[in-house]
Amino acid sequence: MLKKLIAASTMALLTTASYAADKTLTISVYAFAQDDFKEILYKPFEEKCGCKLVVETGNSVERLAKMEANKASPVVDMAVVSMADALQASRAGLIDKIDTAKLSNFDKLYDIAKDPNKDGMSVGYTFYATSIVYRTDKMKIESWADLLKPEYAPHIAFPNVTTNQGPTALYMLEKSLGHNEADLKNAIAAVGEKSNDIVTFYVKSSQLVQLMQQEEIWAAPIGRFSWAPFTKLDLPLGWATPKEGQTGGMNVMVVAKDSKNRDLALEFMDFWLSTEIQTKIAEKLVDSPANKEVKVSDEIANNLTYGEETAKSLQLIPSDVVLDNRDTWLKEWNAKIGQ
Repeated sequence: MLKKLIAASTMALLTTASYAADKTLTISVYAFAQDDFKEILYKPFEEKCGCKLVVETGNSVERLAKMEANKASPVVDMAVVSMADALQASRAGLIDKIDTAKLSNFDKLYDIAKDPNKDGMSVGYTFYATSIVYRTDKMKIESWADLLKPEYAPHIAFPNVTTNQGPTALYMLEKSLGHNEADLKNAIAAVGEKSNDIVTFYVKSSQLVQLMQQEEIWAAPIGRFSWAPFTKLDLPLGWATPKEGQTGGMNVMVVAKDSKNRDLALEFMDFWLSTEIQTKIAEKLVDSPANKEVKVSDEIANNLTYGEETAKSLQLIPSDVVLDNRDTWLKEWNAKIGQ
């Protein structure tokens, strides 16, 4: 009898282990902060679901290309990408609608994150503001157009159009000039007129801190995630709140079309969107929270895109505008400003 009980127990353990091994979720994510994500998100989820997470990392181009190459038989179950990349994936038939009824934390999200592309194919999990860091003792920034004032332009660094911040800054500059053209031709032309005065058209925001410290620049459009190093400089620096508002970007979650682990993917997404996980990620300064229930200290909030007022103020470029005009932006930029 004892031998039968031992044998039965052994078989049960083997069956459980086999099930856990079979219960695998493959996710595709950005490469940054993976140690923090492993500690805060991945390990706790594996313990909760009794499953295994396979994490694939890379830039958006590489990861979308892989999803496209495996469209007939998906190897990725769930991915996080930018809003525009989500729309591109949707147009290519790579993702499915998200059943938000299965996301218990969906109603906790800021409205801006609930359906970013207005097609039901993605859910936002983090966003960031883009505005202007500037020397409060040297200049006054009330509008995006102030960057191009004759007395300010020789002290400005402007993002290259090929960067994430380039189109967003041009988008708000276009509005400040009284236009709303998707090709951003008015903003690009205005920047072009000042191109000989502007200090640099930066590609990496990391170079701006040194330029600011050396007083070679007084201002630059940046993403809020780049703000923290500037606060450590012994300079009077401010974060502008232009009358046209702030812009920015959002990263979203998507589910691969025909994924065999759809329910598990939704379970993982819901876990990521929970108040507890979003709070821990915010406290590590990894991502700004899309969950409006997250509360953090003023010190941490100062380094994030945080709070309902900020979320409501963001004027994000519609994804279809990005996808349909990127080539035009680059062509215009090269014609007016050069490589």
